[in-house]
Amino acid sequence: MTIVAELFEHVVGIDTHARNHTYCLVHARSGAVLDTASFPTSKAGTARAITWILRRTQGSLLAAVEGTSSYGAGITAALTEEGFDVAEVRPGARVTHAHTGKSDALDAEAAARSVLGRHYDQLARPRQTGRRAALRVLLAARSIIDQQRTANRNALNALLRSVDLGIDARKAVSDAQIRTIAAWRITRSKRPADPLVVARREARRLATAVLEQTTALRENHNELRLLADELAPGLQEHPGIGPVTAAIIVCAYSHHGRVRSEAAFAALGGIAPLPASSGNTQRHRLSRSGDRQLNRAFDVIVRTRMSYDPTTRDYVARRRGEGRSNREIRRCLKRYVCRSIFRELQVRMT
Repeated sequence: MTIVAELFEHVVGIDTHARNHTYCLVHARSGAVLDTASFPTSKAGTARAITWILRRTQGSLLAAVEGTSSYGAGITAALTEEGFDVAEVRPGARVTHAHTGKSDALDAEAAARSVLGRHYDQLARPRQTGRRAALRVLLAARSIIDQQRTANRNALNALLRSVDLGIDARKAVSDAQIRTIAAWRITRSKRPADPLVVARREARRLATAVLEQTTALRENHNELRLLADELAPGLQEHPGIGPVTAAIIVCAYSHHGRVRSEAAFAALGGIAPLPASSGNTQRHRLSRSGDRQLNRAFDVIVRTRMSYDPTTRDYVARRRGEGRSNREIRRCLKRYVCRSIFRELQVRMT
């Protein structure tokens, strides 16, 4: 494998922020800083930055960009369109020593130097855009909408239990009751700020919001199903894998080459078992690190299969007969499911 300093003549480190990006151009062979500049994150500022880079470099160039999926998304796309080779620099890779201080220029220089001695094949790459980016947006939106709907349902329950509006609220309010409340007609009261009218109006507002958010979640679910099926055809046909879990898995896997093996995929999701033996007790436990959203997706798949898949239920019965606990059985199943899904992704991902 070839290191970056042997393959490229220049490296530009980019420290990204909301308003301005700072660029530091470093000679790859000698490590000398050639120039440093800062440009706005606007379209015009990005064009000026690219012109600045082209005027000061000849030959091959590597751009080391911090935050390619957040503040650096714009400059990453622009550099890619211009044909530059782009690598992602994670905050953990940049170390600012106490005696050197900290500034945007120093951060940009540290970003460039962090890749000089690394093997080119081991550089972190920006996540691909397009449908994968849309899938991540839909997952983030779903999480927010679901949280808001839960908060509105809880607020509606609390209101109905504190004010008698003719709704039986001894149990959590049902979908049918929510539809009934949303259809209420609020009459004008002769008394200003009538407490009962205010409560009915607020209950109707909360019920209407819950219905709208339920519709938004249903539409989000359909879009996730279509996008996930385009990126990984047939993945949702496997037991326990639905649109949401499929979308989470596809986003974590991202593209061929991001995860080098099924063991690395298990480690990424915190699914790889860790030894937890002591004395005469020999056992393993699940990791508490890794991508917890991916870990949750595998947990949902395993629990669904344990409940509805005949083959999995037979396996669970056999392992229980061997004295295994439910937690140990889930750990084994999650590792098996992770291995099988990784192999499917290797074949099915487009």
